Amino acid sequence: MALELPALPYAYDALGPYMSKETLEFHHDKHHQAYVTNGNNLLKDSPLASKSIEEICKIAYAEKNAGLVNNVGQHYNHIHFWNWMKPNGGGKKIPGKLEKAIESDLGGYDKFRTDFVQAGVTQFGSGWAWLSVKDGKLAISKTPNGENPLMHGATPILGVDVWEHSYYIDYRNLRPKYLEAFVDNLINWDHVAELYAKA
Repeated sequence: MALELPALPYAYDALGPYMSKETLEFHHDKHHQAYVTNGNNLLKDSPLASKSIEEICKIAYAEKNAGLVNNVGQHYNHIHFWNWMKPNGGGKKIPGKLEKAIESDLGGYDKFRTDFVQAGVTQFGSGWAWLSVKDGKLAISKTPNGENPLMHGATPILGVDVWEHSYYIDYRNLRPKYLEAFVDNLINWDHVAELYAKA
């Protein structure tokens, strides 16, 4: 099953002023496309080629296949990243069941916001900050490079990309500002809630 670059679920300028058209053009059309191209090259003639993207992520990590972890992992991460954002998103408009889980598992929205931003700020170098379901409970974590919670026995329901290409055009070196803008203005909580229900 060849990897394919999905179209963005909104216009390139829809996430402004928090994420610019220029950032999305570079991030989606160039960076994500590169993961797809590299991933397909690495999967060519591989027994993994017929497996689901989730299975490839887990097996590649278990087999310490750094090329696949980073390229197929990043493809998986980005497919969801585009859907984890929407115009006029973010903030406290969280569907009921998910809101209750954030209360009981993470100490409420404000603590979630602080801890999630902190995970992104403290991820040294490139990587991601995550909200996942692990052992039936919500958990916040961070991973380097293209790794994701699937590779660590959890189910990701929200992630934010802290590679510099995700924010440098708009925020320069101010990663905390980017992460705050993501949580406050961009998160598509409906998509997160759907993934939570499935997890």
